[in-house]
Amino acid sequence: MTSGSTGQAGPGRGDSQGEKGGFRTALAGLTTRGRSFLAAGIAAAICAYVLGQADLLRVGMLLAVLPLVCAAVLYRTRYRVAGSRRLSPARVPAGSEARVHLRMDNVSRLPTGLLMLQDRVPYVLGPRPRFVLDRVEAGGRREVSYRVRSDLRGRYPLGPLQLRLNDPFGLCELTRSFSTYDTLTVIPRVEALSPVRFSGEAKGYGDGRQRSLALAGEDDVIPRGYRYGDDLRRVHWRSTARYGELMVRREEQPQRSRCTVLLDTRGLAFQGAGPDSAFEWAVSGTASVLVHMLERGFSVRLLTDTGNSVPGEGADGFAGANQESADAAGLMMDTLAVIDHSDGTGLSRAYDVLRGGHEGLLVAFFGDLDEEQATVAAKMRHRSGGALAFVLDSETWVREPNDVPAPMNRTEERLRMLREAGWTALSVPRGAPLDDLWRRADRERTGVVTASGKAGS
Repeated sequence: MTSGSTGQAGPGRGDSQGEKGGFRTALAGLTTRGRSFLAAGIAAAICAYVLGQADLLRVGMLLAVLPLVCAAVLYRTRYRVAGSRRLSPARVPAGSEARVHLRMDNVSRLPTGLLMLQDRVPYVLGPRPRFVLDRVEAGGRREVSYRVRSDLRGRYPLGPLQLRLNDPFGLCELTRSFSTYDTLTVIPRVEALSPVRFSGEAKGYGDGRQRSLALAGEDDVIPRGYRYGDDLRRVHWRSTARYGELMVRREEQPQRSRCTVLLDTRGLAFQGAGPDSAFEWAVSGTASVLVHMLERGFSVRLLTDTGNSVPGEGADGFAGANQESADAAGLMMDTLAVIDHSDGTGLSRAYDVLRGGHEGLLVAFFGDLDEEQATVAAKMRHRSGGALAFVLDSETWVREPNDVPAPMNRTEERLRMLREAGWTALSVPRGAPLDDLWRRADRERTGVVTASGKAGS
């Protein structure tokens, strides 16, 4: 991801009104040292006039004129510098580092003096980077880089890039800004998951409905035009005679297994905030399952309690194959990077989307569930080939380790309701690794669980 902008580091010449305004800007750029020189020179000149000391007057005039001359020279400097920024990478998981590369090109015919670069970054990404560049020859360039890191997901603007010009004495300083900026996307952490097989997967890539149509008879065949390299044994002669061109039978379309990942974003279902909160664990878990399922060849979509789905409701609402899957994965990660609590109070909208008849695996991350919402969640299982639920009790996440544990009767009751409806439902302890729960869910689904409720070895 690269952006750039070209501008003039020093102000250009204009009419008399522009000259006066620009010079006033240059005077406003006097540093503390420059203002001190100017004040000392004026004071010395006044004292010399009162005392009649010609030598002191000359010293005072030198002190007062020097910062004015520096401001005028700096104002007249005509540097033309092009700046560009490149992020590597532009999308980074929370807690990981990205590197920002800055490049400055001197596009004028004159060499520059000392240049000071400063890039604007949000405080969550670290301190504001500053660089000092030595003299850049005509047509030359300089490259610098710095690192940024955030434990909080989101989209953070970088820029605009600022260029500061100083005179050799440090009496005056002018700042010029480029107009462009870039955006760093910090996505949720993704945890690698073990390859387990849940119910709801398709039996293979060749057992689709298209094959059944092809075997039903000649009238059900949907031909297409011949393409170079097609097997001549697939030529459909009846369609060839009808259309007057060579036609072949369509190849069997593979059926991809489907998976819907449901994320509960209700604000009242989660307590606490920050990277270690229950909601952030749910978002990270959602991202991990999405990536894992896409890598296994599933057609995947992201669904929230508001009924909104990603990549959208085009066609069947699921991500396609190959490049479409990569684009959909990026879209879902970008959505999770900025997702926040919703104002909703229930899961009915998500249930309305799920009861549309899309079969496949359903993986849900729920917050606190009351009896009514647990009933709605239980009914979602009826339209799914397999269902796995991670239920986060927010009270266990905000409670300090030394606090007395709260009774788990309510959480256990919600889990029982989900399990009776056919869900594989697990309670999520504070800070539990998702992969451990993922493998435990597979063992519970296959019945390898001890009578005490703990997964067997």
